[in-house]
Amino acid sequence: MDILDKLEAIKNRWKDLEKQMSDPSAMSDMKRFVQLNKDYKELEPIVKAYDEYVSLSSNIANAKDILKNEKDPEFKEMAKEELEELEPQKVKLEEDIRLLLIPKDPQDAKNAIMEIRAGTGGDEASIFAGDLFRMYQKYCESRKWQVDVVDLNEGTAGGFKEIVFNVIGEGAYGFLKFESGVHRVQRVPKTETQGRVHTSAASVVVLPEADEFDVELNDKDIRKDTFCSSGPGGQSVNTTYSAIRLTHIPTGIVVSCQDEKSQIKNLAKAMKVLRTRLYEREYAKYLEEMSTKRKTMVSTGDRSAKIRTYNWPQGRVTDHRINLTMYNLQQVIDGDIQELVDKLQMAENAERLKEGFEE
Repeated sequence: MDILDKLEAIKNRWKDLEKQMSDPSAMSDMKRFVQLNKDYKELEPIVKAYDEYVSLSSNIANAKDILKNEKDPEFKEMAKEELEELEPQKVKLEEDIRLLLIPKDPQDAKNAIMEIRAGTGGDEASIFAGDLFRMYQKYCESRKWQVDVVDLNEGTAGGFKEIVFNVIGEGAYGFLKFESGVHRVQRVPKTETQGRVHTSAASVVVLPEADEFDVELNDKDIRKDTFCSSGPGGQSVNTTYSAIRLTHIPTGIVVSCQDEKSQIKNLAKAMKVLRTRLYEREYAKYLEEMSTKRKTMVSTGDRSAKIRTYNWPQGRVTDHRINLTMYNLQQVIDGDIQELVDKLQMAENAERLKEGFEE
C-alpha cells in the first residue's frame, strides 16, 4: 500500500471514530467509549501531519508549475525561493510521518508500577536497590511525575530488600519500560575492609498500570486482611490496623500495602497493584512475543536478562542491549537517565520501522 493511501485510510478511520463517539449509544457503554476516545486521540497527530503534507505537496506543485510555465522572471524567482524553503520541509515531514506510522505499544501512555528487589550481594545489593530507587525518583521529579510508594522492606544496612511504587504521569510506562531486567553494580562496598571491588545486583520490574476497564475484579475472589504496619526489623510503627493484604483466591496472588496511615488509601493502592499483577499475566504473553523480535525489549520479555552495568572504579554505565557505554555514572545515578532512555527508544523505533517495511 502506498504511504498516501495508508494515510488516507487512517484519516477515514479517524472520521469514523469521531462519528461513532458522537453516537448516543457509545455513551451508554463506557468501556467502548473510553476505547474509541483513546483510538481517536492516537490517530489525531497522524491526521494533522497528513493534512499538512497534502497542503505542502500542493504548494510545491504550484511553485513547480510557475517555474515551468510563467514568463515573468520576478514570479519565477519567487517560486524558486518558495521551493527551496518548502522541499526540505516536505522531507522532514515525511520522516516525521514515518515515525508516526510506527506501530505503537498501546500500553506506552499508561502510568507505571515499578518493583525493585535486591539480588545477589547481601547488604550491598539492598544498598544498590536503594540507589536505583533514588535514581528513578529523581528522574521522575525531572519529568514532573508523581512517585507513590506502595510497599517496602528496608535492608539491614540501608537501602531496600524490596520496594514497590507507582509512577503517575503521561507516558510514564513508555519511558520506563526499558528499565525492566537485572541491573549490576561493580564497586567497593562500604562493608569491604580490603578495598576489593564486588559485583552485586538488583532486579527491576516495570508494569503498565491496569485500568479498571482492563481487568474486572470480583469482590468474592479477594480475601482482605488488615495488620499493623511495621518499620525496620519488624518494630511496630503504627498501632492501628491500617496496613492491607489482599489475596486473589483464584490465582494465589498476594499484594500488601502499608505506606499510608489510612486503611482506605492503602486498600486503593493495593487494589491498583493487584489489578496490574493480574493484567501482567496476559501482558507477559505479548512481551514474550515482542522480545523475540526486538533486542531492546528483551529486558521486559525476559526479566532475568542482565541489561545494565554500573561500574564505579571506571565511572561508566554500560547498557548491554544496545552496546552503549557512557562515562557519566554519577549523573546517571543522580537521575539523569534521559540519554539512555532516548537511545533505547531510538533503537526500538528503528526495529519497529524495520518490522513495518517487512510486513
